[in-house]
This record gives sequence, structure tokens and C-alpha cells, in this order.
Amino acid sequence: MSAPRLFDRALIRLSPQEEGEDVRGFLQGLVTQDTQAELPLWAGLLTPQGKALFDFFLWADADDILIDCEAAQAEALTRRLSLYRLRRKIAIAVDPAVGVFWAAAALDRPTDPRLPELGVRWIGPVSADDVDISPFYRAHRLSHGVPEGLAELGSDATLWLETNAAELNGVSFTKGCYVGQENTARMNWRQKVNRRLVVVPTADADPAKARTSYPDLGLAVELRRVENMVELPLPAWQAAAIAAD
Repeated sequence: MSAPRLFDRALIRLSPQEEGEDVRGFLQGLVTQDTQAELPLWAGLLTPQGKALFDFFLWADADDILIDCEAAQAEALTRRLSLYRLRRKIAIAVDPAVGVFWAAAALDRPTDPRLPELGVRWIGPVSADDVDISPFYRAHRLSHGVPEGLAELGSDATLWLETNAAELNGVSFTKGCYVGQENTARMNWRQKVNRRLVVVPTADADPAKARTSYPDLGLAVELRRVENMVELPLPAWQAAAIAAD
């Protein structure tokens, strides 16, 4: 039976290689989310200055952690995590046997941790019968104003809170230190995010601010100053966020 898989996603498996090694503890000092919390969660790996390098979902699989990321960025993220591993006995590698699946709704699947409206996603074995629904997922996600991935977030180009990470449950402000934590915490403490990523109709797009565009959907993703977002047709979650800024 065919299953609705996101062919543009891949899974990186982090596995302890000796007794007592703690994968969650390893990631706790690196990523924006509390890895000791219940998974799945959406998270980021940042520069020391707090800018997004990679965004991904964290999944638990017994003592392993699976990182659900863009397939095109999986090898680069694997290399980056391996740099931080040092002498720790943790295997870090793309696992081609498992994939990421998505549906607009299903009672027995985990809801997207960013917004319930984004549907459900789950991890499972890949099959030759799987159907690629990546374009349908992209259209659905953008219709709710949610950016993700290198093309939309950029690499070392956008502060994590400018990606709407606080509103989309992509950061913990109660965990310990992680890479980029200082600037992220300072922005949150000041309660002021001056610019945000926003999904806009092509007719309202400003080419000078565009990160990427989707002519087939009539949409573009931009990094705009908050005061220039007020007249846009924003989703309710983002309208509430800029009203509070």
C-alpha cells in the first residue's frame, strides 16, 4: 500500500556506541530546543551569533535520536554535528531505511509541533510504493505562513527569533546554554523582534526583501520589518505576534 512520503526530507540517526553515552545530552548543548522534553519538536542549530544554520525536527527512537531535515542539507548537517562530537562515542549518519511521512490529518499520528494546522507527520520504513507529496506539503505549509529550510530561512542570514521560532515552538527559554543562546535569549528578554520572515502574495512581494518565490503558488518568502507587515494578510498566529512587538 502506498504511503504519503516527503521525498525531500531525510533522517540523520544519532546512536550511542557505548553504555552510558547520552545522545539527548549531547544535543542539549547544541540545539535550540530542550532535548529532554517529549519529542517530536522543531529545533534549530545556530551560529554563535544566533543566526539559523539548519532547522529540523527531533524524534526519539529508543536511545537513538532521529533528525528529520532537508535531504539536500543532510550531509552538511551530519558533518556539522560530527565536528561537535569530539571524542564522544556517538554514531552520526543518514539512515536511508527510514523516511518522513505527512498527511493533512490522521487521528493516530503526531501533530506538527509548530502548528496543529500544519497536519501530521511521522517516521517509518521507506518503500518503493511510497508517493512523493512534497509539493502538496509545501503548498499547505506556506498557506499557513510557516517558512522552513535553507531557501526560506537562509544560512547564517536570519536570527532564530526572526524565523518566528518563539511562536512556532522552536526554542526553549528555560533550558541551559546552547550555540547561539546568548543573542536569542537577549532578544526574548527585550521582547522586541524588529524583522520577521513572512509569506506574502506575489503581488505584494518586494524583490529587495525576497528570500525565495514560488510562482506556481503565487507566494514569496521575505524578511520584512515588523512595521511593514501590518497591512499584509497574515495568519492569526503571526498577526498576534507582530501586535505584541
